[in-house]
Amino acid sequence: MKKIILTLAFIIAVFSVNAQDISENAIGLRIGGGNGAGGEISYQKALGNNNRLEVDLGLGNDFSDFKATGLYQWVWDLEERFNWYAGFGAGLVSDVDLAIFAAGVIGIEYNFSAPILLSLDYRPEIVIGGGSNNINSNFGLGVRYQF
Repeated sequence: MKKIILTLAFIIAVFSVNAQDISENAIGLRIGGGNGAGGEISYQKALGNNNRLEVDLGLGNDFSDFKATGLYQWVWDLEERFNWYAGFGAGLVSDVDLAIFAAGVIGIEYNFSAPILLSLDYRPEIVIGGGSNNINSNFGLGVRYQF
């Protein structure tokens, strides 16, 4: 059943790809995904008409712990100024020990007429190493300035 749903979602995504202009750069905050602090500094760089790279850095526990994430994302139009996106990536996390993780992301975003981008996403992560192997997931609210 999962394979059928994923295959259907992929086919719909391929046929519904509309070229749109995404911002060349965006910087801001993603609340809800940091390591201990609950927030991350977020930067997005366009790599084409409908894909981009997102880099996030979260600091926690008096700046002694960190979480760095890099994600490749595809962006599709839903309606005017309203998009959805999905992607994958990896990162490093330092809580007690240093560990690596693989991550996925799926979300929605709204481009205001002012250079503000508001997003809501879900990010599952598989942590490997650092004394424990586990699965984490979180929802994040992003507010970014586009330039």
